[in-house]
Parts: sequence; C-alpha cells; structure tokens
Amino acid sequence: MTAYDDMTTAARSPHPRAAVFDVDGTLVDTNYLHAVCWWEAFHQQGHRVAMTDIHHTVGMGSGRLLDRLLGEDRDHDGDDALSAAHKSLYATYFDRLPVLDGAADLLRALADRDWRIVLATSAQGSELEALRRAIGADDAILDATSADDVDASKPAPDPVRQALEDAETPPERALFVGDTVWDVEAARRAGVGCVALLSGGIGRAELEEAGAIAVYRDPAALLADLDDSPFGRMERA
Repeated sequence: MTAYDDMTTAARSPHPRAAVFDVDGTLVDTNYLHAVCWWEAFHQQGHRVAMTDIHHTVGMGSGRLLDRLLGEDRDHDGDDALSAAHKSLYATYFDRLPVLDGAADLLRALADRDWRIVLATSAQGSELEALRRAIGADDAILDATSADDVDASKPAPDPVRQALEDAETPPERALFVGDTVWDVEAARRAGVGCVALLSGGIGRAELEEAGAIAVYRDPAALLADLDDSPFGRMERA
C-alpha cells in the first residue's frame, strides 16, 4: 500500500484527525538550553561530557539520555542527583522560554481545520506548565502526554501511542511533528508519519534518514506551506 492509499483510507475513516506535537525544539526553542543545563549538571557531578553529544540526546527521557551518555553499566546511584541538578538549572529559564516563530499560529490553524492537537513530550509537572505558557495556545490544545503517562520515553513509541489514545485517533489518521531522530523513530514505531523541523538543531539528512516524510525549517515554515504539506495532502485525499 502506498502513502497515497494510506491517506485515501484515512479520509474515509469516521475517526478524527490528530496532529501530535513534540514540544522542546519543535514549538519552543529549548534544545540548547537543555544541552547547557545537562552539561552543567554533569560538570557538578564530575563527569566530562561533550556538548555535542548532549545535544544529540535531547528529546530522550532522562534515563535513556544518561544511559547513552554515561553508559548503562555506570553507577546509577548518582542518577537522581544529575536529574535534579538539570531540572533545577533548567527551571531558571521558566519565565523566559523562547517560543518558536509560528508555533501558536500553527496549532490554531490546524485546530481550525479540525485536527485534534495533542502534545507528546518528556516534560512534566511545572516544566510542562512553563512550556505551555510560553506557547500560549492552550485554546487549541486538546491534551498533553508527559513522561508521567507512559512506561517508556522516546524513541519508544509509547508517548505517540498515548497521544493517539487521548485523541481517539488511529495511526493512519495522525501526523507527528518533531525535531529529533528520536521523534521520527518514535512516530515510525507507532505507525505515524513524522513531519520534522530543523529548529532543534538536527540536520535535514539525519532526519530524512531516520524516516521523516517532510522537513521544514520551523513552525512558521510549515504553517506557510500547510496546504501543500502532508497535513494538506491528508485533508485532500
């Protein structure tokens, strides 16, 4: 079955369409803030970790991130301190998190076109609240899936599957928007096409190699091309 056949089948479905969004690096310009805060947390605990390696793990949950950067055979006794340090450092930015151009307008435009908007993020609690305040589009957001709601974080498909459950939408009626290879992999494993953005600092070639079905610079660029994007094509199919 081709991608066009998938979209045609989706158009005949009685189920609503869902647009599932990652948040960090996709709607809010925070990936490099996370990299700096993780670097400082590692430094405080005596670990030397290259900033570029940290950047390429942003988008994973903290447990997976630590496994990748410090090794699964590390002494896990320091994990809680590292995570707590990162959270404390990152919280200093809560009142000035920079929303990406077009983020709120994109969510509202899709909601106006009858897409159910669900966030799927590893952020939780006060961090997720700060991100939603920065975006400023709660009127368009149906629900948000956080790390508290799933057993495994991205690149596992659990956050995407939970978002689909929240939206009451099957995979063939949904699209995921993210900015990392972990987002693309999670969407693919959940059976959902992923539209990728370059705003998280990951290159086009890496995102396409991971399986992204389209790549845009940022939310504003996707919004400007919405009719010809995978969202528009699914609507017309």
